[in-house]
Amino acid sequence: MDTIADELSQYLWDRLKIIPPDGRLVVGIAGVPASGKSTLAQLVVQRVNSAVQISAANASSAATCGGTSDEPLAVYIGLDGWHLTRAQLDVFPDPKLAHDRRGAHWTFDGEGYVKFVRALRGPITTGLAHAIDGASEANGQIVYAPSFSHEKKDPVCDAIAVRPCHRLVIVEGLYTFLAIPPWSSAATLLDERWYIEIGEDEAERRLVARHVRTGVAKNMEEAVWRSRENDAPNGRFLVENMMKPTRIILSIEDPLLVPT
Repeated sequence: MDTIADELSQYLWDRLKIIPPDGRLVVGIAGVPASGKSTLAQLVVQRVNSAVQISAANASSAATCGGTSDEPLAVYIGLDGWHLTRAQLDVFPDPKLAHDRRGAHWTFDGEGYVKFVRALRGPITTGLAHAIDGASEANGQIVYAPSFSHEKKDPVCDAIAVRPCHRLVIVEGLYTFLAIPPWSSAATLLDERWYIEIGEDEAERRLVARHVRTGVAKNMEEAVWRSRENDAPNGRFLVENMMKPTRIILSIEDPLLVPT
């Protein structure tokens, strides 16, 4: 995936050069579970930030947090932070179904995600920070995003700060650019919509291995069940309901997902 990440990083670096100083480039990366979304997003962020450090000549194209050209230009946000909490799933009409299907689009805070993307689209020079609930704070132009704690198995509010220096924001997750409300309101605000394509059989092979390795499933049988009864349906829903991607990227083997 390194070659693809290099090419995409250069593409975004070139695009950033024509973005106004008070604006951001916001990229959404979607794909079925185990397609390699988070791996690609993190690689691109790392490469763009490395380019900032070694390219003083291009430093004027980036707003900086501390006034120096080596501040990070790009930041990675995972959609997992907008999972509904387990306590919220407990009060669904069918709590067991809600927990079993955790990961389906209706088990996410779609409205909260839309508010976050809208806050990113505000001019950096406003002097305001927008909290994840949509409220504004006089706190150095920071936009806050949640993250997901795999230890607690719940989201953590306002865990990631998108600062003025972060001119490139990459958000990855299944539903980053769904074409249905409320997600569609965020999808239309993205500068780039990248879809990672992978065959369903290959996705299942990766998922089963990952579920067993990470402890999401206690054994192979449960891992196969989760893949077929939850992950695969969510992936099909994405394909049937996503907004048209601006770029389709063929998934390649991810060393982190290879069965041991």
